[in-house]
Amino acid sequence: MNELLIRKNIIKFSKLLNKTNLSPLRSGNISARYKNGFLITPSGMKYEKLKTKDIVFVNMKGEFNKSKNKPSSEWKFHKDIYKNRNESKAIVHCHSKNALVLSCIRKKIPAFHYMVAVAGGIDIRCAKYATYGTSQLSRNVIAALKERSACLIENHGQVSFSNNLENAFELAQEVEHLAEQYLECLRVGKPKILANSEMNKVLAKVKNYKQ
Repeated sequence: MNELLIRKNIIKFSKLLNKTNLSPLRSGNISARYKNGFLITPSGMKYEKLKTKDIVFVNMKGEFNKSKNKPSSEWKFHKDIYKNRNESKAIVHCHSKNALVLSCIRKKIPAFHYMVAVAGGIDIRCAKYATYGTSQLSRNVIAALKERSACLIENHGQVSFSNNLENAFELAQEVEHLAEQYLECLRVGKPKILANSEMNKVLAKVKNYKQ
């Protein structure tokens, strides 16, 4: 995919953040790997107003053209995900309601349902809190994403990555659905958590889940 198409794709899914209620107004951010860096949504702009020229290129040294738009304040953890996970091609970070609620009570999503495996592990971890946009937050996110493709972020929201933007966005939606379902279980009682041995079976099967 050439640069212009990537920029258009980022705008398309950025607008969907608002339309699907994954993130309100200016919150959240989206990026896609490109050449020796990545293209990412700018800081502080409403998605509905985005133009292709507004999307910012950041290289793997964290450098960008300071005479143009500033990249999203969370560009550091986007950079570090790309540097640490070669399979990552696109990242979606959002403040979806139910994932955010769980993150604010500092709970991970355990294996209350087998579909937790879509994020790559036996649970969906919650990264430790740090001020947004900092290197410490980036380190915390990378730790929570070990052997995972999604995580919650304490008092913040969630982040997902995949091999393309469509799949990363879908994973973010899955995480939000799972967060909603888990919260509903907690309201009713204490959900039964599937054993690690069962989740390992599911993880082996889920690799071939999507067609």
